[in-house]
Amino acid sequence: MAFSLIETIAFRNLDDKKVNIDSSSIFIVGENGQGKTNFLDAVYTLCYGSSFRQGNDSSSARLGDRAWCVKGNNKEGYKCVVSWKDGSKSITENEKTVYDRKTLVERNPAIVFCHEDMEFARGEPERRRFFFDQTASLVSASYIDLLRLYRRALKARNMALKEKSMDILDVLDLQIAIYGIGLCEERLKMAAAFDQVFAPRFEEVARLGTRISLEYKPSWKNLDSAEEIAKNLGASREKELILGTSLSGPHRDRFVFTDDNGDFSGRASTGQLRLLSLTLRIAQAEYYSASTGRYPTLLLDDVLLELDPDKKQRFMSLLPKHEQAFFTFLPGEPFGNYKSRYTLVYWADNGRFLPA
Repeated sequence: MAFSLIETIAFRNLDDKKVNIDSSSIFIVGENGQGKTNFLDAVYTLCYGSSFRQGNDSSSARLGDRAWCVKGNNKEGYKCVVSWKDGSKSITENEKTVYDRKTLVERNPAIVFCHEDMEFARGEPERRRFFFDQTASLVSASYIDLLRLYRRALKARNMALKEKSMDILDVLDLQIAIYGIGLCEERLKMAAAFDQVFAPRFEEVARLGTRISLEYKPSWKNLDSAEEIAKNLGASREKELILGTSLSGPHRDRFVFTDDNGDFSGRASTGQLRLLSLTLRIAQAEYYSASTGRYPTLLLDDVLLELDPDKKQRFMSLLPKHEQAFFTFLPGEPFGNYKSRYTLVYWADNGRFLPA
């Protein structure tokens, strides 16, 4: 769903103004620190109910304020409001309270391309799991529910291990196994489908002459039933009791990018890792559209800076179909090469957005 108007109040360093965004393409140009990324974050907040930047809700408030609000409208009369005041957050759609943020994800999916995406490419298992959990959650509300149930059971099990509460560990082992095997099955299907989108897209941009594939490597190997997993957990309990934590399960799964010589990320150059991170987001958007028949909002934050001119053009030509796309640029970039006659261009100046 595309927004036509956005209004921010005491949100980061943005001016308290309404900004017209009634276009499929919006360019925001300005020096660093002028509010470009904060504007993208305001759009993202309308789509997810929270920031894509590090920190808690209070960090989205303008310096010195204890409240903030972001409002978004579209031409069909839809209105979304996300507000925070003194530690309490409220989300409404058409003046009705939203109690679960997955409602927003289903209605207004957004995909962010930003510098921090390099973490997904470099290979830290936790960050890769975050990316692929996000990918699966975009297309399946039931995956969100399953992930929540697993995390809740995992937290309880880790607490029981630390406190050596032997009487409830058998019950928690079976819960972990049931929710965990469900996650593994969903991740296996998602990874196979995602690879079919990702691999050809990466080669189109990188032109390495070899296939870079995604492999899913679950922590639980060759275990086909929840009962079998629970039995295996019981067998390793002594070590877990000593360490006070769960040593196996979906929270330790790995996603690996490989070529004919094994792990590609470990040998890739910085430029190749940058392309990998960008292609992951392209594939995420295309996977979402293929799974749902809908198009997401794209938020692209200074993503072209480190690419040479040829790769910039190839990347822009491969952008997935979308409801709306927001781009940020520095003044010296050739953003005019990428805009169409429908593109809205704003100059960012100390939190204000002036039509070009």
